[in-house]
Amino acid sequence: MRRDRAGLPFLGSTSANPNSPVAGTHTPPPPSVGGCVGLSVVGRRETLAHNFLHRSAFLLRVSGGSPKRTALYASHLETDAKMVDFHGFELPIWFSSIQEEHLATRSAAGLFDVSHMGFFRFLGEGVRSWLSGIATQEYLNFASGRCGYTHFLDHDGRIIDDMIFAVKSDTEVLGVPNASMVEVMLDWFTNLLPEDASISIEDLSDKTSILALQGPSSSAILTEVLGEGNSVGRFRCKDIAANDLGIGGWIQGTGYTGEAGVEIFVQNRDAPGLWSALLEAGAVSGLVPVGLGARDTLRLEKGYLLSGQDFLWPGLGIEPDADLPGDFLARDTAETAVPYGLDIEHGFVGRNRVLASLESGARWEGLLCLDRGPSPRPGHAVLNGEGEAAETLGYVTSGGPSPSLERRGIAMAYLDGVEQGQEVWIQASPRRRVRARVCQPPFV
Repeated sequence: MRRDRAGLPFLGSTSANPNSPVAGTHTPPPPSVGGCVGLSVVGRRETLAHNFLHRSAFLLRVSGGSPKRTALYASHLETDAKMVDFHGFELPIWFSSIQEEHLATRSAAGLFDVSHMGFFRFLGEGVRSWLSGIATQEYLNFASGRCGYTHFLDHDGRIIDDMIFAVKSDTEVLGVPNASMVEVMLDWFTNLLPEDASISIEDLSDKTSILALQGPSSSAILTEVLGEGNSVGRFRCKDIAANDLGIGGWIQGTGYTGEAGVEIFVQNRDAPGLWSALLEAGAVSGLVPVGLGARDTLRLEKGYLLSGQDFLWPGLGIEPDADLPGDFLARDTAETAVPYGLDIEHGFVGRNRVLASLESGARWEGLLCLDRGPSPRPGHAVLNGEGEAAETLGYVTSGGPSPSLERRGIAMAYLDGVEQGQEVWIQASPRRRVRARVCQPPFV
């Protein structure tokens, strides 16, 4: 018998006055962005992580703290997952191998624990108008049940972070900040709240587990476990409907792989049961658990940017571990295969700086290696020739071998003055340059 949905107190309807703060609303500490995070040292696990993340992807945690564990930690250990410290969380880098998990997600389905990501709830009359004034996306006219991708900029037009928002109603919006930026973004949002207290913020991150079910078989697996009432389209969202597991929460048609799929937000206590049910139901379809390693290669093949690697806000006070520019300016992110990124027609923080830079040729481009050789890595220079007189056009921000393209090298690079189809050379090692073609992602 189908049981009634067990409501999530942090997502259910609220009787609180939207014009006053609600219980659990964040009270901001004095701003202290610089130096808020530090490098973790985890021995062999750090080596494993750098093998897939490359040398400028930061393994971050709050200085002096111990890694947190998600509600699925015990489930991961039961499957002998290889664990690493990533953004303050002990998470699986792989279960079988990056290659196997990547290809399974492309051909069948993959299940990801992304509970290290944050989860914010914004409440109040005019909340969409307020968000539109600080985001590069125009949320004012978004219908309820729709998601949108956006950047948040400082007043100099530099990217602080990117985020996906889900419009639940006229007075409620949900947002998912990147793992290392939860505290930074919470402080930043709070400092921009209206003085009349008409908008409030709840940080639901510690209460919430997030499971991402991705791949061509994901819809059938989801239906078997949670029923047809929980199907959701791309960039659409809704409350979890009644289901046989008796769990409630939030579901949206988003992900970081470029495949069909959903992200499911539930209370921590419900996460292990849902994880097991999905894996059991999907086993016949080829569903596998997937770690951070394949998550990175999957997003790279689609040209999706990674916060802290493809862009790093200078205000964090962190020196990048590679020779990368600090002034990553927001562009129309349709160029990097991400929808709904930048609406230049509306006012937002940093807009004047973005307008002033639109004529600049600097932007993210895809690079497809034409020669076999060392894989492109963050910080590798991109040049316009092979000789000693060649000029630097920019730098790789993400790169590595593509599992879907027989491990051919692919990369995202922040380049100036290039054209689609142009041949360039990547300084892949001190003595080796690899020929590549400028292209527009996705690569697959």
